[in-house]
Amino acid sequence: MLLRIDPLLSPDVLYALRSMGHGDDLIIADANFPAEAISRQTVFGRPLRIDADIVRVMKAVLSVMPVDTFVDDAFGRMEVVGNPDEIPDVQREVGKLIDGTGTKMVGIERFAFYERAKKAYAVIQTQERRFYADFAVRKGVVPPDA
Repeated sequence: MLLRIDPLLSPDVLYALRSMGHGDDLIIADANFPAEAISRQTVFGRPLRIDADIVRVMKAVLSVMPVDTFVDDAFGRMEVVGNPDEIPDVQREVGKLIDGTGTKMVGIERFAFYERAKKAYAVIQTQERRFYADFAVRKGVVPPDA
């Protein structure tokens, strides 16, 4: 155990987050996401798993990883197929976590999301069972005084 580090963040997850650089994407996805297949094409090369709901996992990750504020698409959500403007409750809940980070959540069409995920640094699969709990988070920078 470590002080001030959420215990959900396993050694493998912490290693991946620490290894990422500014501009690298992290995918945090629900239980239905094809994490095994997609993650084989990422930099990390294998899926990471955190056995908790998406909101809990996102809180843990955002407690140690800054979000990129230099781009407009740093925090993406998978759009609902056939209704891209719909924001499911799970996405609203996660969206509240990024309030005050200097970024906003943007929609990404399902297959475009998969393509972005393949280019990501890593994929974290959660135990979230609600549909469309799939997010892309681009890592920002840690300022010298942080």
